[in-house]
Amino acid sequence: MSVTEIERAPLPAVGRSTDGWRADPYLQVFECHVHNPLTDRVKAQGDYGYPELRALALGELPLAALSPSLRSELAADGWIVEDAPDLASRFTLKYVSLEAHTVCNQGCYFCPVSVDRREPYFMPLEFYEEVTRQLAEFRETIEGVSMIQYNEPTVDKRFVEQVAILKKYGLPPAVLTNGSGLTPARVDAILGMDGLKFLSINLSTLDRARYSADRKGDHLVQVMKNLDYVKDRPLAETMEIAVLGQDDAVHKRDFEEIRDYFAGSYFDVKYYQVMNRAGHVQIGLAPPKPVERLCGCEQTGSRPVQWVHITPHGNCVLCCQDYNDEYIVGNLHEESLREILSGPKMTLLRRWVYGLEEAPDDFICKQCIYALTR
Repeated sequence: MSVTEIERAPLPAVGRSTDGWRADPYLQVFECHVHNPLTDRVKAQGDYGYPELRALALGELPLAALSPSLRSELAADGWIVEDAPDLASRFTLKYVSLEAHTVCNQGCYFCPVSVDRREPYFMPLEFYEEVTRQLAEFRETIEGVSMIQYNEPTVDKRFVEQVAILKKYGLPPAVLTNGSGLTPARVDAILGMDGLKFLSINLSTLDRARYSADRKGDHLVQVMKNLDYVKDRPLAETMEIAVLGQDDAVHKRDFEEIRDYFAGSYFDVKYYQVMNRAGHVQIGLAPPKPVERLCGCEQTGSRPVQWVHITPHGNCVLCCQDYNDEYIVGNLHEESLREILSGPKMTLLRRWVYGLEEAPDDFICKQCIYALTR
């Protein structure tokens, strides 16, 4: 479904007081801590005021029950806020997904590209720089600009130029790649720019036949040649290899082989289980049914509060799981980034994600393993 304007319901009474204050509706409650994605503060078990804050966020304690000193501290740290109809228009831009084109040279079984490949389209480089200029307005809070959504960033002949543009505007490039186009020449060029903020290589096996079958691309020889060059060079502040699989014996063996191969290198090898991409692929981790009331998002912080996802056509969409761009909140050819992030469509989606309004039954977050529910 597409995002439409609907009549806004009043904010629920959870955590509210009679003097116009309430628990921040963005509070995300976990087993042993509470997280506020707007401030990125965490209050954990054992911290002063944690039991009261947790109960407050869950609607089990009224604000009036707080001591004056605790209430003052929670307000100063942003855990409780003055009630207002526009609370869901707030955001803190911490992460960006900036996809410069739609092309991937593989078709991994765990990715929607394998079942529904997109038409090739490349964002003009001039527009890429304009988008980057607007992102730079938020450089003080941005920790990474990921050069990928469902594409392979190194397919683009302008890949190094795009890294240079991000660096020019003081933004930290984050590259997630299958490694097929991360050639020694490109590695050297990026090292000459003082490297990346983050590099993740998606490498699921060292078996060439299985690699080709799983990814619909016989690239393993080239990938390993590239990785043998980069593994002993500090191309990024953080370098990892993501070993995705189905958490079975084959997956565990692949992980061990890849971990042993890169032992002693700059790469930290990580084990990840594939997921169903909010229903876009029929394999991997999926949320339990039925989904209860939504109350947040735990995918690398919070997608609706801390992220923006920008497609090659300039659309801003809710989340990386939105493969078909069903939840477009604005287009950068028509509006500024700041207008989009604080605008009515994005505000409406945050209200759905955080339970300020009941989301439609077919809302994407109700199909996602990262959705927080009650």
